[in-house]
Amino acid sequence: MTDSERSSTGQRFYPASGHKPYMEERTLRKHQIQVERKTFTFTLKENPRGRFVRITEDVSGQRDTIIVPASGLAEFRRMLDELAAAAGEGAPATGPTPAADPPNSAAT
Repeated sequence: MTDSERSSTGQRFYPASGHKPYMEERTLRKHQIQVERKTFTFTLKENPRGRFVRITEDVSGQRDTIIVPASGLAEFRRMLDELAAAAGEGAPATGPTPAADPPNSAAT
């Protein structure tokens, strides 16, 4: 990125359309699962910035997508494994795990 594309605050400037410029992506793998009335598509992709997984939820034509960089997939999987185990145990719903609590949250 050139200096002319970045403001003094570090924000990027995009073309007049307001959209990010297109970046070539290559699909490496794709899997789809149906859960109740939702279809989830997991796509491993690669672009010049690296690899990532795009997770798309489709419900009656309404789509929502999240992108997880490859560097975060192991942690993402660990968290999903923990949630799946808790759901399977019929464990009561609880708040975030202690590791997720903000610092200095302990009562004094």
